[in-house]
Amino acid sequence: MQFNKTTEQDSPYDHLEKMSVSELLSNINAEDKTVAFSVVKAMPQIEALIKQIIPKLKSGGRLFYIGAGTSGRMGVLDASECPPTFGVSPDLVVGLIAGGDGAIRNAVEFAEDSTEQGWHDLQEYQVNSNDVVVGIAASGTTPYVISALKACNTHNIITGSISCNHNSPLSQTAQFPIEVIVGPEFVTGSSRMKAGTAQKLVLNMISTAAMIQLGKIKGNKMVDMQLSNNKLVDRGIKMIMTELNIDFIEAQSLLETHKNVRSAIQNYNHGNETHK
Repeated sequence: MQFNKTTEQDSPYDHLEKMSVSELLSNINAEDKTVAFSVVKAMPQIEALIKQIIPKLKSGGRLFYIGAGTSGRMGVLDASECPPTFGVSPDLVVGLIAGGDGAIRNAVEFAEDSTEQGWHDLQEYQVNSNDVVVGIAASGTTPYVISALKACNTHNIITGSISCNHNSPLSQTAQFPIEVIVGPEFVTGSSRMKAGTAQKLVLNMISTAAMIQLGKIKGNKMVDMQLSNNKLVDRGIKMIMTELNIDFIEAQSLLETHKNVRSAIQNYNHGNETHK
């Protein structure tokens, strides 16, 4: 089957420079509205990959995202938000980007074209068969990502991918590919737009579903979140107030003592059971 790179096809809109700001915003939003529907079509693929990730994480493995440019930044973003949101180690979900951390802010020329660096970057973390590696590339053609996944496959490491073209080389390489076909971008070829949004939605699903399955959420609350600012401390106090039906002062005291919402709730309940 011929590979058709729809992410590079001409935008259905033209003469963008002649549009008013209102027209630009309306048309961009119209395109954005289609992204969630494109994700729906990929749900079976997303579920299949997540079901591979969860048992690996439960048995001590790790999740790696690897990408270049916008795709790499999306992976780094999702990985970096797991420790504060779910209270997990920064080593559990790792985001790698072609060109290294400096590429998060500034594009590194030709970094994505290397066919060796991706696997080398993974080896620095002693990647092994306990882990899962997910390659992210809107086009599905990025050499840095594809070559890294090929090496993982030869080392018995489960591989997944997130791309926005059908039957791309990346999809053909990954054992559990996810394809969110968003179509041409508003600005032709600018895959930071719909493709980037699609990748963000899928990454939200992967990390959130996995962490919930790992027991990092109670009810619908982030009871393991890091208390890294006043807003989160206040949120934690209110969680404890609601869960235990106690006042602000008592909840605040519990949180100050135990430094963690889950621990505060568990120790309060344990103390009450002991004194019954």
